[in-house]
Amino acid sequence: MMTSVDTDLIRALADPLRLQIVALLAHETLCTTHLVEETGAKQTNLSNHLKVLREAGVVDTEPCGRFTYYKLRPDVIASLAGQFADLADRARTAADNKRACP
Repeated sequence: MMTSVDTDLIRALADPLRLQIVALLAHETLCTTHLVEETGAKQTNLSNHLKVLREAGVVDTEPCGRFTYYKLRPDVIASLAGQFADLADRARTAADNKRACP
């Protein structure tokens, strides 16, 4: 039985720019140049955020010549969604449970 959600993954997705990157990659595989154009972020800032997403396992990279393309790992997002769905199910069944105060 799961007791909590993946906190490392939550932290990786908590930043607004990283969440925007994930939303963009949900539509298509993009290189850093495309992501700079779409987000308006500086390339170095964007690269730092992409590193966090890579280390959290949210995105995969695909080298293509001198460019690196990024693609979303839908299995990771689906797993996180499942963890939240489990929490919601437990909350529904526990709605009438109330621990007595000492």
